[in-house]
Amino acid sequence: MPIPDFIVEIRRKIGTDPLWLPGVKAAVTRENQGTEVLLVQRADNGKWTLPAGILEPGEEPAVGCMREVLEETGIEARVTKLAGIATTDLMVYPNGDQAQYLDIIFALEYFSGTAHVADDENLAVQWSKVDDLPADCPPKHRRAIEWALDNSPAPKFVT
Repeated sequence: MPIPDFIVEIRRKIGTDPLWLPGVKAAVTRENQGTEVLLVQRADNGKWTLPAGILEPGEEPAVGCMREVLEETGIEARVTKLAGIATTDLMVYPNGDQAQYLDIIFALEYFSGTAHVADDENLAVQWSKVDDLPADCPPKHRRAIEWALDNSPAPKFVT
């Protein structure tokens, strides 16, 4: 998905300066001879991560999370719980834009669809066993997966 129009408008005013944005991160799981999690390989850095994205103005976080999963992977998934809230590191994109996200992390269960690259943000999509994640899956994404799989109904956060 291209950069949302509202961010393009903000960028016209602030240039590439750091921007604080509401984001969602999706830990979509399914059972297939063990628990698997849906990962995408990012086009900008080649790392394997959870599907994630920016909330549109006025969009409910759980709805936005399901939308991001469908837009990026072609997978329909249902939110089962709020897994946690955290921040991302400051990100610097290839065009110089800087952003940091308040990450709302959801646990989702697979509902339907075949995983495939459905946008230009990713190079590949795959299901990975949770105990055999790609080596370059970032620590904060690993933590989000742990939080999503935790049986506690309470969301997690960093203290």
